[in-house]
Amino acid sequence: MLLHDKLAGIRLILASHSPRRRQLIEGTGLSFTLADTYEYEERYPATMPAGDVAAYLSELKSRTYPQPLADNEILVTADTTVVVGGRVLGKPADRDDATAMLRLMSGREHTVITGVTLRSARATRTFKSETSVRFREMTDEEIAYYVDNFRPYDKAGAYGIQEWIGYVAIERIEGSFYNVMGLPVQKLYTELNDFTELQ
Repeated sequence: MLLHDKLAGIRLILASHSPRRRQLIEGTGLSFTLADTYEYEERYPATMPAGDVAAYLSELKSRTYPQPLADNEILVTADTTVVVGGRVLGKPADRDDATAMLRLMSGREHTVITGVTLRSARATRTFKSETSVRFREMTDEEIAYYVDNFRPYDKAGAYGIQEWIGYVAIERIEGSFYNVMGLPVQKLYTELNDFTELQ
């Protein structure tokens, strides 16, 4: 049975206002509803291993969702981090922060990690996806051009793989391309397929 059929009568709620995540779920053909905006404090323990932060923040978003879930609802939350040299890069605060992040990743490999949490009234499941990405050496002029023209302040690690920088600076990628955009849709699809069995 197709996942579309398994989800018949189930309301899938996406608690994210990222246009990229919306676009990626739309690509699966699954119907979903956007959650209303709600407040939560995006913080994690300082001693937490860098590779666990995305999953932790995804669970935090799920736990702080303000509405009780009905029996026919599944909430989807996600968070993406970039890890380079053991350091977690979130969204840049400003132009200088974005520039510093890109300089740090220039000529190096980094890991993009997305944590996803599925929650219903009866069960919760969290998983993560990791993708290795390598940038070639970028000049300061190239970094400034990208930051000034694309203003990547809403993106973890200060870049969008689907934008100019992805075309001209990425040498190698290992893992899910869509994970780098913000949502590992293939894994989400298979995890949702399994999760429906728990309902």
